[in-house]
Amino acid sequence: MPRRAPLIKRTLILFGVVVPVLAWVLVKPVRVAVPALNGVSCVEQVCVDQVDRLGEAQALYREGNGFITERFGVELKQPRVVFCSLPACAEGFGLGARSAVTVGTVGTVIGPKAWKPYYVRHELIHQLQADKLGSVLLLLKPSWLLEGMAYALSDDPRPVLAEPWQGYRAQFGAWYGKAGRDALWERANAVWVWGR
Repeated sequence: MPRRAPLIKRTLILFGVVVPVLAWVLVKPVRVAVPALNGVSCVEQVCVDQVDRLGEAQALYREGNGFITERFGVELKQPRVVFCSLPACAEGFGLGARSAVTVGTVGTVIGPKAWKPYYVRHELIHQLQADKLGSVLLLLKPSWLLEGMAYALSDDPRPVLAEPWQGYRAQFGAWYGKAGRDALWERANAVWVWGR
């Protein structure tokens, strides 16, 4: 029994200190959990790297949340969204070539090219997916379902997307035609990466 206490203490240190520090360093999008440490200013759940663009970011945030409520009939749980105007901010959150990224229900980072309503809606749909299906279980969902849903239901105005996104949107559209809004989450919950 006395040997058990050091093991428990080491395990707590590992999961309480080491894992979060490694995640912060290696998986930059998790920095959205504490965005102020990455040099952005936040007013409630909206964060910006350039304060003079806060009003624009807040308007995009409000529009996106209103869209989600109207389209899906649910309200999001006040997601945090970081709006990066500058490439340095986007890089600080690990966007790389991506326009935006969502980290489960923790938050979203919008890059310099993604300050458009449909991009914000797309990412808020990913937040809703994490809320409805579970952040960890999203890892077991096929891309056609997750990305296809976000492209198809965000009213993305682009008629043709680069592949594989166009294929995902088409596959989701065919699936959604059978599911519809009322059965969306129940049916999505039954779809797994190894099945159809």
